[in-house]
Amino acid sequence: MVISKTPLRASFFGGGTDFKDYYENTLIGYGSVVSTTLDMYVYIMVNKRFDDQIRISYRIQELVDQVDKIQHNIIREALKIAGIEKGIDIVYSADIPISSSGVGLASSSALAVGVLNALFAYKGIQLSPEQLAKYACQIEIECLKNPIGIQDQYAVAYGGLKRYRFHADGKVGVSPVVVKPEIIANLEKNFMMFYTGITRVSSQILGEQKQNINQKIMTLDQMTRMVDEAIDVLQQGDIDSWGYLLDKAWNLKKQMSSQISNPQIERIYELGKNAGALGGKILGAGGGGFFLFYVPEKRQNHVKEVLTEYRQVNFEFEREGSRIIFLE
Repeated sequence: MVISKTPLRASFFGGGTDFKDYYENTLIGYGSVVSTTLDMYVYIMVNKRFDDQIRISYRIQELVDQVDKIQHNIIREALKIAGIEKGIDIVYSADIPISSSGVGLASSSALAVGVLNALFAYKGIQLSPEQLAKYACQIEIECLKNPIGIQDQYAVAYGGLKRYRFHADGKVGVSPVVVKPEIIANLEKNFMMFYTGITRVSSQILGEQKQNINQKIMTLDQMTRMVDEAIDVLQQGDIDSWGYLLDKAWNLKKQMSSQISNPQIERIYELGKNAGALGGKILGAGGGGFFLFYVPEKRQNHVKEVLTEYRQVNFEFEREGSRIIFLE
């Protein structure tokens, strides 16, 4: 039996610059994102079956005799990459609801990375974070043709608070954000996350965003440069500037697609800001899911009061990426 544990992620700055259409064409020479993994996880359990069938258990249960008959597209393609054709049980669970609608925490990429990690470990092979991320990108972008970028796969594979640079030649630079521990601790304390209860199909939003890239190169260039600006102010200990920069980034993000925001999301944001948040953003593609606010501690009770109709989700930063937690 093998069990993998893969964290979800929150992306702070640079989302959208991880599309190939952008980072291969910008004069800057790369796209860039700064993100962190969270102490919220996707778990994959893999075990050998007595017979030759394949059982997949998640919201539903599948029992098939051939890989091509598996309905769950990510797990099906991961089995093909791993070269496993029969006689296996795969159980998928997570700390957030498992559904077909995205919530902005990179759950589909965490699933892809996590199942790949577990399947290869089942075969006695340990993949590096880079290999896991590349295979996950292959599944989601090449095999399934999803109109997405590549930040999520790398974020959940590597873990931690890191800056990613996506170069035109296809290379991805990964570097930790080097900051004093007390600054990171203070930054964590000033975040609040709420579940909007709004579900959406992220591929529709990202599809429109992808189509708009050529017309939005200058906006995306601003978002790329903002990553280094955010890291600079953080290293100086000016954590409140992250809140103001999140506000600026949110306004830039909304320019990328007409579906990123809507009246309900705008209402949530205005309530949060009027109550003391310095900035915030919808996580992931937009349109729903989780809203992240930067709120100085002394104002957090007020923000919580005005957003009582939305579920607050507490979290901490996770330093590790996808890993095998049980192998026997």
